[in-house]
Amino acid sequence: MLVDIKDMKQIKLALDWTPNVNHIGFLISDKMGFYKNKGLEIKIISPDLDNYEYTPAKKIELGQADLGLCPTESLISYRTKNPPFELVAIATIFQEDVSAIAVKSGSKISRPMDLDGKSYASYGARYEDHIIKKMIKNDGGLGKIDISYPERLGVWQSILKGEYDSTWIFLNWEGIEKPEFSFFKMKDYGIPYSYSPLIVVGKKYLEYNKSELMNFLKATKEGFMYAIKNTKKASDILFKHLPYNDKNINLLKALNFSKEYFGDQKSFGKINIDVFKNFLYWININGIERHKLDVNDLYHEIDF
Repeated sequence: MLVDIKDMKQIKLALDWTPNVNHIGFLISDKMGFYKNKGLEIKIISPDLDNYEYTPAKKIELGQADLGLCPTESLISYRTKNPPFELVAIATIFQEDVSAIAVKSGSKISRPMDLDGKSYASYGARYEDHIIKKMIKNDGGLGKIDISYPERLGVWQSILKGEYDSTWIFLNWEGIEKPEFSFFKMKDYGIPYSYSPLIVVGKKYLEYNKSELMNFLKATKEGFMYAIKNTKKASDILFKHLPYNDKNINLLKALNFSKEYFGDQKSFGKINIDVFKNFLYWININGIERHKLDVNDLYHEIDF
């Protein structure tokens, strides 16, 4: 269905990272006209445009973006800061966590407890440092790790250069680039990590744009389903958006890994509220977060 250009609704989407396989559905829906077919004009904002001066959540708060991609921690952070900003999740990209702590090959670090006395390159995300220390302790270590904060967009390169021993990565991206690295998943060490990335929106924007958001999610799902069924064509579309340093990643391998976690036509984007509940409970009982939040405030279900 063609929509008159004067009737198009613009939506600005802030990415959580430079374009990668996590974003493939958005890029496809833009390229293939799936958004336009729903009356939407999408502006995709990559964090390298401002050298990650502002997170996607901050861009939403400032009115620089309508939607953003961020982890569950951002939802909590923005609802508990002073003054609070009501950020709401409307969908998830993955049905379960695909991230992990990565360590260099040949580092003699074979499990989290071996990270005691070693170095960690942090993105400075909410709870990140607590989580890595807790992982070490849960594996029998002391949780004594030297944490540094390189420039966000340079964290992975600092690992590749050997400047630090470990960092947090996505298995379907950095894990594909360096399969010889060792990876420690949160769930294997008693950490019920929540969704990342989520598609989030400010509560006020949600209240006034429910129809547009439903159409956005429908078109986005169409893009991710296209990627699952057309891996070569989808990878070619993604390749054109990659920064130079990522051009060597095996995109077919990254997509084949990722598509197992995207879900299907029925489940894509759907959030299991228990995942939120378990993470909130965990950060509370471990003294990582003192605020008690109503899990229902973090999520708004849209039928798409």
